[in-house]
Amino acid sequence: QVQLVESGGGSVQAGGSLKLSCVSSTYIHSPCGMACFRQAPGKERELVAAIRDEDESTIIYSDSVKGRFTISQDVAKNSIYLQMNDLKFDDTAVYYCAAPKFRATNCYSPTSYGVWGRGTQVTVSS
Repeated sequence: QVQLVESGGGSVQAGGSLKLSCVSSTYIHSPCGMACFRQAPGKERELVAAIRDEDESTIIYSDSVKGRFTISQDVAKNSIYLQMNDLKFDDTAVYYCAAPKFRATNCYSPTSYGVWGRGTQVTVSS
């Protein structure tokens, strides 16, 4: 059973930075790779960023975080990291780490991910 553990959430003022970490208990082969999603109150869960595990040439970001957030990985540690800079009030949400289903191809959809972390709260004050 794959388990994911997130850390690094917290509260910050607008313009500040936070770094999220996610450790997987096992290595997962899938076209999509590990991902970070977020869900704000009253809104649907949305992809923030995803990184392919075999190579870092496949990295995707939501338009709302491009240029501000950076996802990276340490394959040896089964870990991914999300560096969040220039945080905005609208970034406030619970952030989840997700592991893909085997052979998942639509990396933007939550349905492509079969294992989720418990989530970590990120609160940005304006």
